[in-house]
Amino acid sequence: MSAYLHSLFGLSGRIAVVTGGSSGIGREMATALGKAGAVVIVVARRPGPVQETVSQLSDQGIQAFGLPLDVRDAQAIADSVLEKHGVPDILINAAGINRRIHMDQLSLQDWEETLAVNLTAPFALGQQFGPAMARRGSGRIINLASQQSFRAFGHSGAYGASKGGLVSLTRSQAEAWSSRGVLCNAIVPGLVETPMTAAVFGDAEKTHAHAARTMIGRNGVPGDFAGIAIYLASAASATVTGQVFFIDGGYSAT
Repeated sequence: MSAYLHSLFGLSGRIAVVTGGSSGIGREMATALGKAGAVVIVVARRPGPVQETVSQLSDQGIQAFGLPLDVRDAQAIADSVLEKHGVPDILINAAGINRRIHMDQLSLQDWEETLAVNLTAPFALGQQFGPAMARRGSGRIINLASQQSFRAFGHSGAYGASKGGLVSLTRSQAEAWSSRGVLCNAIVPGLVETPMTAAVFGDAEKTHAHAARTMIGRNGVPGDFAGIAIYLASAASATVTGQVFFIDGGYSAT
C-alpha cells in the first residue's frame, strides 16, 4: 500500500470490536479491518466459531482475539475489552437474529428477544464505548441494518422493527458524538448468502427472483462488504456520519 493510500485507508494501531464477527458479513468485515492493520476483537455467542475465526485471522497475519459472549451482555463485553485493550477505535454491530415468524404467530417473547439482540445490544455497546470515544476525540461506530429498515418483507415483523430502530439509533449516535470525533453510520445489505439467509437460498425460485431484482444480476456475498468496512472505519470517511449506505447491487433502487 502506498503512503497515500495508507494515510486514507490504513488502520494500523486501531482496535476494532466486531459483534457477529464469527460468521457471514461480520466475519468478512473483521477480516478486512485486520488486513488493513487493525487489531480485531471477535465477539459472538458460540466459542467454537469464535475460536475458528480467530485462528483463521491469525493465519493471515492479523492480530485477533475472541470474546465468546452474548451481545446482550454489553457490560461483560465492555469490561473485557477495556481491561485488555482500552477504549476501542471501531465498533461494528453486525450480530443479529431473524426468526421469520408470521405476525399471526409472533409472540411477545420473540419480539423482545429480537429487539434485545438487534437493537438494544447495539445501543448498550454504544453507551459503553461511545462516550469514551468522544472523550478521546475519535471513534467509529458502524451498525448493520437491513432492507427491512425501510420496507416490509414476509415473516419479519420483529426483525424489521428492530432494524428500523437501528437506523434511527445510528442517526442519534451521530448527532450526539460526531462533533467530538465519533462518526456513526449504518450499512444496508441486499440479500446476502450467510447462515442467517440459508432458508431463503434453499429456495431456488426465490433466490433467482431476488437476484433478478438487482441491477448487477446477482445476490450479495459477504466479501462485498470488505471495502465499505475499511472506508467507514478509516480516515477516508472523515466527514461522513449519520448516513445509511446501501450495499445491495441496486436492489433498493428498483
